[in-house]
Amino acid sequence: HGKSKHGEGASDLVLKVPPGTLVRDSETGNLLVDLVEHGERVVVAKGGRGGRGNAAFKTDRNRAPRVAERGEAGEERWVRLELKLVADVGIIGVPNAGKSTLLAAVTNARPKIADYPFTTVIPNLGVANNCSSGGIDTGMDDSLVLADIPGLLEGAHEGVGMGDAFLRHVERCRCLIHVLNGCSDDPLYDLRAVNLELELFTPELALKPQVVLYNKMDVPEARQRWEDPEFRKELLAALPHRRVAAISAVTREGLGSVLRNVWRIVQQVKTDEQPMLEQKRLDAQLEIERVQREAAERDRAFEVVRWSPELHQFSSDEAFEDDGKVRWLIRGPSIERAAAMTNWNLLEGVDRFQRILKALGVSAELIKAGAEDEDLVVINGMELEFFGTENIYSRMAVADGYVD
Repeated sequence: HGKSKHGEGASDLVLKVPPGTLVRDSETGNLLVDLVEHGERVVVAKGGRGGRGNAAFKTDRNRAPRVAERGEAGEERWVRLELKLVADVGIIGVPNAGKSTLLAAVTNARPKIADYPFTTVIPNLGVANNCSSGGIDTGMDDSLVLADIPGLLEGAHEGVGMGDAFLRHVERCRCLIHVLNGCSDDPLYDLRAVNLELELFTPELALKPQVVLYNKMDVPEARQRWEDPEFRKELLAALPHRRVAAISAVTREGLGSVLRNVWRIVQQVKTDEQPMLEQKRLDAQLEIERVQREAAERDRAFEVVRWSPELHQFSSDEAFEDDGKVRWLIRGPSIERAAAMTNWNLLEGVDRFQRILKALGVSAELIKAGAEDEDLVVINGMELEFFGTENIYSRMAVADGYVD
């Protein structure tokens, strides 16, 4: 079919995911990558390379080799994708506190809003602009990404009301806006309950800076409660900080100053967290490299087992007639892949596979186990005679890339 031909490689299959996606191996649970930045890519399963034609095996000694490879099978792997929203600010609180109304008031997001609990069943994102000036356009890039987290219930850290699924989205936020329902029977109880769920989910969440917003000042009963000095005293006593404000998400009362303060907090956190983020990225990269090394070691590993009818009579892949011949079973990802790529119809292909056995150390292991010339070696159901005599061609297998 022409000169210097080789097997064609398939096109990449690319799955697009949003920033904030964690990719884990389904079998081991190991984190493969944390895709945070736009444009980041990772290969989770390598496609098999096309088989090389005979031109790839030409040497000074063999100008017209009669050997070619079959195509290599691609990797197969199940992965689990987890999404943790990438947002500067997470809006948290009990159901019906006014979180979605707040998001709609300060961004162009249009979440579902209604006068009953659990209106929000999935997190919503919005971008607030001109935050440093409280809503006045200054030409600065001072936007904030806000995430409206569905209402949290007691037991959320254990999955009540899908709370654990929602709480993981808060983990990436630099600051939390904790919205209190001014019309609640007991806003202070709601405050403590939600903060406890944060701490029980992960202690780091409880340490994130919060801005507490007492909402629904447009409702007379809520305003009356806020104007009670005793209530404000109890509220401050329940907090380790003084970042508290009264607002009305409906009328937008007090939102300008809130945005300015939240903007300052986020900028400070960005500055403070930079060394820690660099260390986390380094640790994650080292962990990924460790997992890859272990996977490569497992790929190169193999085992040599002497076949016997007693041990292998129930295995359809390893069931042979007991004809008195000595058989050795070879199992291992790398050697099985090399066998699958070998064209057994070509004599030079069979001879080359013998050299691969030597280069990968399989021949030495067979000899160590007691194998002799003309014993049968079985790999992936394929039988071939074993010759353990050393020859110079093992170097060619090394050059072909079958060993490091």
